Amino acid sequence: MPSDARDVQAVAEQATDVKLLELLVCPLTKMPLVYDRAAQELISRTAGLAYPIRHGVPLMTEDAARRLDDADFEKLARR
Repeated sequence: MPSDARDVQAVAEQATDVKLLELLVCPLTKMPLVYDRAAQELISRTAGLAYPIRHGVPLMTEDAARRLDDADFEKLARR
């Protein structure tokens, strides 16, 4: 596959991944999640949890999630 085609395919796959992430909800609260691309996490404001994304797969269990701290909530408030 030519490199231009690979670039287009990579962008298409990334866009699809973002759209899929937007469809997910918090498994505890059933509320929408905020995608933090830099941290590779899905944030549940209502549950106060950040679900990690590992190798493109969101780990949507309470055991895998980390609790949000005050700095996390301040960062979310600026969004």
